[in-house]
Amino acid sequence: MNEQLSYLFENGALSKMRNFIDKTTLLAFDLDGTLAPIVPRPSSIGIPDSIRQELTTLNAQAVVAVITGRSYSDALHHLGISPRYLIGNHGAEGLPGWEDREQVFSIITNQWQSQLDELLPGNDRKGIMIENKGVTLSIHYRYVCNIKSAHKMILQAIDKLDPQPRRIGGKFIENLIPVSAPDKGIAFRILMEKSGCQKGFFVGDDETDEDIFRLNDANIFTVRIGINVFSDALFYLRNQNEIIRLIGEINNVLKNKKDQLIN
Repeated sequence: MNEQLSYLFENGALSKMRNFIDKTTLLAFDLDGTLAPIVPRPSSIGIPDSIRQELTTLNAQAVVAVITGRSYSDALHHLGISPRYLIGNHGAEGLPGWEDREQVFSIITNQWQSQLDELLPGNDRKGIMIENKGVTLSIHYRYVCNIKSAHKMILQAIDKLDPQPRRIGGKFIENLIPVSAPDKGIAFRILMEKSGCQKGFFVGDDETDEDIFRLNDANIFTVRIGINVFSDALFYLRNQNEIIRLIGEINNVLKNKKDQLIN
């Protein structure tokens, strides 16, 4: 249990963030549930115009990264902007220098899909959807009649896959990732190194983001959307609606520090 988790907009936490952020900070965000509200159908996700405007401003004055479970192409389509770094598939896609390894991840993912077509025949799926995202695979079960039974059947099928994946559960989803692929934490570290940023700032909302939250580094500032006392994030926002204020605050911090340097 994380007894240090603090609400970002009170008790001096906001001042800590203002002191932390400067031009040497990599500013990274998850997509679903962070920049965009969670929706029943992932294909209908949308970033509110107000958030996109603040993000566009931020992208023009800082090193911005989006690290998401979506594929690179899908995330780019929904973002509507091109951040310095866009990392898809939970860290496995889009990392500078990892292009050749993505081909290996893709081969493994296709093998899993072929195996799952036998382990979870179409007649037995009844609302289960298998999404091949190129270098990872996700199994959705939000719309099944019996959540518990379907989840059990999915886990049994996953246990039979060869090679075995790294499995990350989520909201009515099981994410299957090649064991040799980088997770979000590894990807975040690599981006800090590649960008030359001495510090890192990350905002996320679910289990896959814990790979960054648990890095436990004084040079990394982490914020979780929604309070969860079992999270390793340092700070939290009450809900996704507060992300607009957060990005606005960051933009103001960077502008004020730039003005101070000029004066």
